[in-house]
Amino acid sequence: MKNTCYVLALAVLLLIGAGSPVSPQGQSQYPIADKVAAKVLEKYQTSSCQQLAAKKQEPPSGPDAEMKQRAITFLKQDAQMRQYFLDKVAGPIANKLFECGLIP
Repeated sequence: MKNTCYVLALAVLLLIGAGSPVSPQGQSQYPIADKVAAKVLEKYQTSSCQQLAAKKQEPPSGPDAEMKQRAITFLKQDAQMRQYFLDKVAGPIANKLFECGLIP
């Protein structure tokens, strides 16, 4: 269920227009990306290693799989947003997965 929400939110985020990630006023060009990133990071920070391992074993199915594929398509189309989003989440997620022994 959470996975569906994250993928849906990511898809919405990807529909936002392109441009530089941060405006001259210092506000993010991708405020939804910031919110989705915060939710994704919260999920990883509050999940136990056992929960993450179990979730990793579950393949997405039905609407989850479709939304995930659409989100991936949008990320491929907007390189600036993809970089912005991944810069926010990649490090913390990789560290958690490493600590849990889920990646070498």
